[in-house]
Amino acid sequence: MQSPAQFRAAQVKAPTNADGACAIKGNISKNGRIFHVPGQKFYKNTQINPARGERWFCSAAEARAAGWRAARR
Repeated sequence: MQSPAQFRAAQVKAPTNADGACAIKGNISKNGRIFHVPGQKFYKNTQINPARGERWFCSAAEARAAGWRAARR
């Protein structure tokens, strides 16, 4: 049986997409298409769901070019 701390540690995911190349999260919310970079307030809580059209970006410039805006926090 795992301790609570071990369980939480196992849930932490690396901030990259499946191939490990990109760390910027493109999220779709009620406020539109927003991208989050590591270190921002909601970065860790943001989940990417490709079925909803959410995606990963390798740079902020790439995200902007695709029509996404930077998160405000």
